[in-house]
Amino acid sequence: MQQTSLETIQTLVTVRDYIRWAASRFSEAKLFHGHGTATPLDDAAALVLHALHLPYNLSESYFSARLTEDERHKLVDLINRRINTRIPSAYLMHEAVFAGLDFYVDERVLVPRSPIAELIREQFSPWVDADQVLQILDLCTGSGCIAIACAYAFPDAHVDAVDLSEDALEVAKINVAKHEVEEQLTLYHSDLFKALPAKKYDLIVSNPPYVAIAEWEQLPDEFHAEPEMGFTGGESGLDLVIKILVDAADHINDQGVLIIEVGSSAQTLQTQFPDAPFYWLDFEHGGDGVFLLTAEQVFAFNELFKEALG
Repeated sequence: MQQTSLETIQTLVTVRDYIRWAASRFSEAKLFHGHGTATPLDDAAALVLHALHLPYNLSESYFSARLTEDERHKLVDLINRRINTRIPSAYLMHEAVFAGLDFYVDERVLVPRSPIAELIREQFSPWVDADQVLQILDLCTGSGCIAIACAYAFPDAHVDAVDLSEDALEVAKINVAKHEVEEQLTLYHSDLFKALPAKKYDLIVSNPPYVAIAEWEQLPDEFHAEPEMGFTGGESGLDLVIKILVDAADHINDQGVLIIEVGSSAQTLQTQFPDAPFYWLDFEHGGDGVFLLTAEQVFAFNELFKEALG
């Protein structure tokens, strides 16, 4: 391995060389790409450019720039680490992009990648009147990416963000400070709604754990580098989702909207509640498994959801 690395460092000299080499190695190793990058080339470019402290929109003219020997050693070690450990590149970089914003991430939180980012950029139009959104709640906030992106999208709103994991909240605190939204955003250590103040929300959004345990066990290695607590939602994947559906009725304004991502458990949810009017949202940039309910619908089907809790 040492001889191969030395040969690589002597042969590959430019930014373009290392992006190409990394992409080829990633493809050969059959890495999984789905933590902010979609292809081996995307993953390679993100990792190489970040390691070189270069912007992701680097001008083409710089790709032929020659690297120092120290930079080449660093890149070979980093690329080999990505392959040998299967750790997502976002963790190696301690950075992920969500809704056009940079966030600090590490193994205490899931890597941000929810299609809800697209909804936030559009201020959840046409489902809400942005001028009327003054109170927002993000349940299972993790890194805080959804809550912080909402703070940017709705500058006149206050955002409450909740997580049961104290580790996740420590990461969220880093990102709140990074984006300087301390005055607009409050973090709560809470089991969903339990520790929240007595107030109603115009918008409740959540990307909760929704993966069935059996499904989680079969996921690629990259997913198992992430905290299981952020993934699994019981045998069906819907344990927390149903709790949110039940308790949202006590915390949503009469004209409010509830938006929840359930991903691969969408069909399970629809099958369990065939009469519930889940509106499944479409995304221009990919993604699915996100539904919307109006406050009126949350109220109307509350008893049905309660029955599912047993």
